[in-house]
Amino acid sequence: METNSLAAVLQKVREVNPLVHNITNVVVTNFTANGLLALGASPVMAYAVEEVADMARIASSLVLNIGTLNAQNVESMIIAGIAANQAEVPVIFDPVGAGATRYRTDTAQKIMKDVSVAVIRGNASEIANVVGDNWEIKGVDAGDAKGDIIELALTAAQKLKCVVVITGKEDVVTDGFKTYIVANGHPIMTKVTGMGCLLSSVIGAFAGVEKDLIRAAVAALAYYGIAGEKAAAKTVEIGPGSFQIEFLNQLSLISSEDMNQISSFKKLS
Repeated sequence: METNSLAAVLQKVREVNPLVHNITNVVVTNFTANGLLALGASPVMAYAVEEVADMARIASSLVLNIGTLNAQNVESMIIAGIAANQAEVPVIFDPVGAGATRYRTDTAQKIMKDVSVAVIRGNASEIANVVGDNWEIKGVDAGDAKGDIIELALTAAQKLKCVVVITGKEDVVTDGFKTYIVANGHPIMTKVTGMGCLLSSVIGAFAGVEKDLIRAAVAALAYYGIAGEKAAAKTVEIGPGSFQIEFLNQLSLISSEDMNQISSFKKLS
């Protein structure tokens, strides 16, 4: 995979303006919508059971996020997911906090059972708990994972039959056969709530225009990390509030040249 192919995916997102249907959590709705707009995608947040199937069918991608889950939203996610599958719309799943409670873990596993997910993105603990490995997790926040993350990603991809993205200090992307590591980003990104959630929706935007889901995910991760690096360079000494605003600015400013010159990724297999 060449860096110019990643830049091409970003350019296609901005040309196509994909409609990203998000059923996400109440903490991040505004940030997610603004982030997608800054990227050049078109966000929609539709939750009602009466309309989610119709919305999912016309979307470029569907993003499901269980950050603030409840029974009605879970029902909406499954209805939307099945409709998206029927319409061949890629589904991206963010199992926020899987492992923190039994209900949360069971819900994540139920969604994976009932919906054909194209890409699942989470931290190592979340992904491990979705596939049934008991890794430590505190609340819904990512901590330093203990274990072989690459092996976990490979196992999860083969078991779940989808592309797995495990994010952390370095990000792992695999379909169980091809595996990439993406190293863009900055530590201050962990100080702003919703950064992971928005990333899942950005992956949704890229997957909405690129059928090669590995390329879509790697491009999205590199783009997102570069925006973080550039925003941090301007604001890290001021604090996370200023960083968040500048990060939205950088999502709109990242160019093809930035993608070609700053993307940091490597193929493992």
